[in-house]
Amino acid sequence: MFRILTFIILCCVSLLATAQDFEIRLSIEQNKFVPSEIKAPAGQKIKLLVLNKDDTPEEFESVPLNLEKIINGGSREIFFIGPLTAGNYSFFGEFSGTQGMLVVE
Repeated sequence: MFRILTFIILCCVSLLATAQDFEIRLSIEQNKFVPSEIKAPAGQKIKLLVLNKDDTPEEFESVPLNLEKIINGGSREIFFIGPLTAGNYSFFGEFSGTQGMLVVE
């Protein structure tokens, strides 16, 4: 019984921590990032949801954020980033050449 109660408490704490992440939604539409510039607060963990609305895959990549992942057409990926210091963090689509920027303030 104690193990079950401990498990439930840990699950609730985990969900609470995830709920406090700053969430950003980014789409890939017609081989472009929409929006091309996204903003997030400094010092906070970021949940980045990238939704590929195109039929073709795109490789989402960011050297400063150390991210690289192929996102198939019609699918999505979730990245957990940070916390980050203030600054600009570029990202791009390897296949299409589209570019974007994460501005952390």
